[in-house]
Amino acid sequence: MASPLSFLAKEHIVAPADFNRWKVPPASIAIHLCIGSVYAWSIYNPPLTRLFGVAVPAASDWSLQSVTWIFSVAIVFLGLSAAFAGRWLEQVGPRMVGVVAALCWGGGYLVGSLGIYTHQLWLLYLGYGVIGGCGLGLGYVSPVSTLIRWFPDRRGMATGLAIMGFGGGAIIGAPLKRYLMQAFYQAPDYLGPADQLTLITEAGRRFVEQAGQRLEVVVAGANDVAGMLVRGAEGVYVVGTGSTGVAQTFVVLGFFYLVVMLIAAFSYRVPAPGWKPAGWTPPQEDPGHKKLVTTHDVDIDEALKTPQFYQLWLVLCMNVSAGIGVLGVASTMMSEIFGTTLPTIVDGAFATTYVLMISVFNMLGRFLWASSSDYIGRKNTYWIFFALGIVLYCSVPFAATQVSAQPAALWLVLFYGATMLIFTMYGGGFSTIPAYLADVFGTRFVGGIHGRLLTAWSTAGVLGPLAITSLRQSALVRAIEDLAGKVDPAAFQERFGAPLAQLDQLVAAQTVTIGRLMELAPPGTVDPTPGLYNSTMYLMAVLLAVGLVSNALMRPVAQKHYLKE
Repeated sequence: MASPLSFLAKEHIVAPADFNRWKVPPASIAIHLCIGSVYAWSIYNPPLTRLFGVAVPAASDWSLQSVTWIFSVAIVFLGLSAAFAGRWLEQVGPRMVGVVAALCWGGGYLVGSLGIYTHQLWLLYLGYGVIGGCGLGLGYVSPVSTLIRWFPDRRGMATGLAIMGFGGGAIIGAPLKRYLMQAFYQAPDYLGPADQLTLITEAGRRFVEQAGQRLEVVVAGANDVAGMLVRGAEGVYVVGTGSTGVAQTFVVLGFFYLVVMLIAAFSYRVPAPGWKPAGWTPPQEDPGHKKLVTTHDVDIDEALKTPQFYQLWLVLCMNVSAGIGVLGVASTMMSEIFGTTLPTIVDGAFATTYVLMISVFNMLGRFLWASSSDYIGRKNTYWIFFALGIVLYCSVPFAATQVSAQPAALWLVLFYGATMLIFTMYGGGFSTIPAYLADVFGTRFVGGIHGRLLTAWSTAGVLGPLAITSLRQSALVRAIEDLAGKVDPAAFQERFGAPLAQLDQLVAAQTVTIGRLMELAPPGTVDPTPGLYNSTMYLMAVLLAVGLVSNALMRPVAQKHYLKE
């Protein structure tokens, strides 16, 4: 008796002999555009850290570090699900895997929305991070091996097409998310300017007495207004009123992604056994066994016994770690480095556009670098990624230091150009690695091997964000302590309603920030905010150097590992 899900199986989606192979890439791109919206996660950071305060973070709100880790969890489960699903994909085919991916990604958004509504952070981690992350991994690997089989004559281009949409997901996702959050946004209750109200400070929190009732409030200063999702006035807002619109946005996007991905999954087809493009002749075996490109195949489990697998694992992990941490806080980083020094240029909308442009260059890099690797070779392509990347990452602290001392658009242009080029290579690393695997291990099991290699992405999903958030936090603490030492204690007491001795409590309650201290600092004090990411950028350059060495040592797989027919 046939299974009720047999219509999803691999044997039921074999294409006829006259099938046009160019019908397959659109389905792959559609799924990757949906799951690729994960790259616009940083758009969610500000509203998720202001669920109660809305205008600015309140003491009860989640911290930036806690919500940034949701992105990391999603990437970890992307790699884990891809690794475990690799052999399953080879057995059941891309349609079955694509349908499960749609249910996980769309369903993960819906579970995450429940976590936001109830302010249960663990539900957001479970929904978007774990369930959604599994949807990411399954949706990511489902088209790769399929397109490599449809385009054996253009492996780099095929993987570039398969993965291009993932890099471009934020092109649609970033503005769509911002539009939805603004549409659902409700401003919190405004009580008036801070100097016209009597503010009470207790354990770092601010309160106002009105009509015999004590209301917890937040105070938005001049530096806070620019970061609001919908700009409001400076002054005092009641905590727990209004809405950032992020929960409603999760619900809408959950259903949207579910429908689009299901339609795309049902469009998948696989070539018949033995099929090859008209007029194409497979490459011949290299007699000297000196080239990386092989005509043999290596089984999934056997690949794990070769040093080449772990070298490529390290190559991917280092390339991804260097970029993924920046991706997770891209919008926040742009605002912090340039929002205070060039506020007339860099506002919330500019930061959103920056995330969108990251997606554009990420997507272009996936196709252009992977396609060029068909001509210059995969190993040489990664040489460029690592060598040029080291220089570019070191240029970011230089731009941040210069804009602090001498605010000018030139440093913004340098930062923008360097990071855009970095993200072309970040995306290119993802799209080139499946072709690199096919060259080294053959095409027969490349989908499963690729899935297991994506555990490098899981590792990078922890390593990159951990580095950038922990180093940023250390720099933030040092900067606040340094600024607090420069401000007048009496002015501090008047502004925050508590003495300098309570600085730690005020910082923990998000009452004291660098921006608010800068309003009290002596004239000529340099804002330390742009330099919060300098140490992170240097660490990323070191990681790229490790990847460069691993790639340089790549050699062909020993013949003993080849599959014996």
